[in-house]
Amino acid sequence: MPEMFSDEWAQAYMDVWNSDAEITEMLGKAGFSSIVAFGQQDEEDPRFVMTIENGKIVSVDKNPAGDIKWDLRANQDFWLSLLTRPPGLMKLGMAYTSRKLRFKVGDYATMIKDPSLAGAFVKCFALMGKVG
Repeated sequence: MPEMFSDEWAQAYMDVWNSDAEITEMLGKAGFSSIVAFGQQDEEDPRFVMTIENGKIVSVDKNPAGDIKWDLRANQDFWLSLLTRPPGLMKLGMAYTSRKLRFKVGDYATMIKDPSLAGAFVKCFALMGKVG
């Protein structure tokens, strides 16, 4: 398995995401397009940035064409735990309130109130465990 958030991992994640009808259809129907980043809490720059257009990832580039709208940060142990035990909404909520998962950019409360985004939020972490 490639190292999490490496270029090889990012490409594999994009392939897993785009082949998953549940997440692409859910976000596509919502017209969701955004730039989303993931990284370590103690680092300035994200390790992984994906550009989503109408539910599909169209690029994984650390220097996206637009502004990052969602930037999620956690420590390495939290990220690695997702590979073996994908979280549900409750686990993600607990990680957010305990500050194990932080939003450097974006608003957790706004995202979690929108059913299409909340479901996709949980699903995006489950897909991380399928990269390999």
